[in-house]
Amino acid sequence: MAVPEDRASATPGEGPRHEARERALALLYEAEMKRVALPEVLQALTVAPDPFTAALVEGVGARAEHIDALVDGAAKGWDIERMPVLDRSILRLATYELIAEVDVPVAVVIDEAVELAKQYSTEFSGSFVNGVLSTIARQVRG
Repeated sequence: MAVPEDRASATPGEGPRHEARERALALLYEAEMKRVALPEVLQALTVAPDPFTAALVEGVGARAEHIDALVDGAAKGWDIERMPVLDRSILRLATYELIAEVDVPVAVVIDEAVELAKQYSTEFSGSFVNGVLSTIARQVRG
């Protein structure tokens, strides 16, 4: 079964879905750095984000407790609050996709998250994000 183009990027790091994920990551990061709720960050925007970006941010906010429990449980030896903010935000975003955007293939979710980690975080973040999300994916998607 083919995944419609509007549901996932064919190549990680490219296309409108990747851009939406990048924007969602920026909004998650902004909320955390400003210590404000995600809805406040969305409401403060002068230009509304595209629907997929908004859905990602709203979804992370609505399921924050569940998402953080999954990330915390999968990140062996790491307390979620001690993770770099970008890594934590990437993991939250991708975990939301794994639990709520079930028509997006696991490989696409993980590849996109790893690309974001490599691009915006530390040199070790890509492999860290990959390991944590692989564990979460096995738990939530079988």
